[in-house]
Amino acid sequence: MEIHFHFISLVTRLRATQLLLCTLTILLFTSTTSTTAATLSELPRGFKATPDSSTETFQPLLSDSTGNFSLGFLRVNKTQLALAILHVPSSEPFWLANPTKLARWSDRAQLTFNGSIILTDPHTKLYWSTHTNADRVILQNNSNLLIQSSNHTEPAAWESFDFPTDTLVENQNFTSKMVLISSNGLYYMQLGPDFIGLYANFNEGSDQIYLRHKAMEAKTEIVENQAPIYAQINPDRYLGMYQTGNPLPADVQKFNSFQTPVTGFLRVRLEPDGNLIGYFWDGTKWVLDYQAISQTCELPSACGSYGLCTAGNGCSCLDNRTEYASGECFEAQSGDFCSDGVPRNNFWVLRRNGVEPPYKELMRYETTSSVKQCESLCERNCSCWGAVFNNGSGFCYMMDYPVQSLVGVGDETKMGYFKVREGAGRKKMNVGAGVGIGVMCGVVLILVGIVVVWRFRVWKRKRGAVKSRFMEQNGGVSPGPYKDLRTASFRSIEMGST
Repeated sequence: MEIHFHFISLVTRLRATQLLLCTLTILLFTSTTSTTAATLSELPRGFKATPDSSTETFQPLLSDSTGNFSLGFLRVNKTQLALAILHVPSSEPFWLANPTKLARWSDRAQLTFNGSIILTDPHTKLYWSTHTNADRVILQNNSNLLIQSSNHTEPAAWESFDFPTDTLVENQNFTSKMVLISSNGLYYMQLGPDFIGLYANFNEGSDQIYLRHKAMEAKTEIVENQAPIYAQINPDRYLGMYQTGNPLPADVQKFNSFQTPVTGFLRVRLEPDGNLIGYFWDGTKWVLDYQAISQTCELPSACGSYGLCTAGNGCSCLDNRTEYASGECFEAQSGDFCSDGVPRNNFWVLRRNGVEPPYKELMRYETTSSVKQCESLCERNCSCWGAVFNNGSGFCYMMDYPVQSLVGVGDETKMGYFKVREGAGRKKMNVGAGVGIGVMCGVVLILVGIVVVWRFRVWKRKRGAVKSRFMEQNGGVSPGPYKDLRTASFRSIEMGST
């Protein structure tokens, strides 16, 4: 699929730049947003803007009529720049123009509008454009950025709602041509012919669906091979699935505030943990209103790579010898065991019973007669990182991506076989610390040696003084037991001479 390959390329670039929207939110909350500069209600042809060096977090350029949303330069990690639409009261970014490649925060970066919105930066060779030919840019009260011609009756030449990043807002259509991507690039949402799917990209070219919500079709049915479906956050407080041309929803996922007097602005975001979360704005904060995945252990990687999630007990490690810390058990892995220059047997095996994948119903599996056969299938497959065998059904669930979190269950007949690349998880000593420890050990050895020599000399002097006094008192003959040197061992001779 064209969208699939586009997504893989997009995710690769997202990981390279590591633009995490949650990180931006933290930065924006911990600093004062620059909103003192005058902002425009529309951008005319000929508009130009460059970053202001005095801006700490956000430089507004265009605002909606309510002042709730603003388009401007978002400062990332002090040195980088993204063109973003910000929810001003909460300082949350809703949309980014260039999530895959950031500009540098300098006066050489420039935003212009000459019929197209163009963001350029000669430092990073960034060139982003809407590729349009229109007359003005406006920002609507729902955060939608529009490029319009002077004839307002004509449809917009371009709108940001057609190119979402990780967020959807109420009344925004999400079509089968769109992809919603989490800020860390690991997860994405896409529509199927009659379902909403959440996918994990744990390995390049290997996408695993971990949630598939099929339309319930209670109010109307989706007609196969007819008009495409789309999703929309309805102001009546639900996430609806529709077929184009039919106003009735084929599916309704109710928010917590459904059929209540709550009226706050709605949005959903695909979070960095892979969950799709809905919120409403209560005037001071975003309130949790919907979760696609309600149980923590059902998240695609709740405890990180090689983690074990157990209901009521939280996170631990598949390897009992490894302590769970900092959200991971072993270093995150990538690739496979097929690549040139990588030995196919460059791994050790970790086994754990009583585990299963959180989304096993959506995984690929083979039917095998035994756990040994299941393990053998994975062992011989250089693309396989792990397998879980269900002794009751004979299903052998295969993982063609680095091992993520497993769910702990009480059934010991569910047996896991996992490959761990050699060297993964072994803590590497810091070079400076190693040198310091080596020097300290050397100093201690020298001190111990000095003490031993000093004690030996003191002992020898005392022994010599005692022997001299004894010899003088006994005419120089030292009495002692008789030793038969012919039968004495060499060891006894050495012992006797000391």
